[in-house]
Amino acid sequence: MKKVPLRQCIGCQEMKSKKEMIRVIKTAEDEIMLDATGRKNGRGAYLCPSMECLKKAVKGKGLERSLKMAIPKEVYETLEKEMEELGR
Repeated sequence: MKKVPLRQCIGCQEMKSKKEMIRVIKTAEDEIMLDATGRKNGRGAYLCPSMECLKKAVKGKGLERSLKMAIPKEVYETLEKEMEELGR
């Protein structure tokens, strides 16, 4: 039996399989983006595919801690739009 990689959501703190999570990355150019493939280079943080978890991550500064940088409000707004486009 193959081991399933687990990741912790930065919003709700639940451990879930890597495939059912959304990866947010910080690139070498300090750009923050959603990584749909899960294979892009950069420091990653994982979120459940729900707006609730994104809001919890914003409120608790989970994304800032995970990516080790201050995150401007515009980035959160962009992430919200991208999450909505994913239909979640």
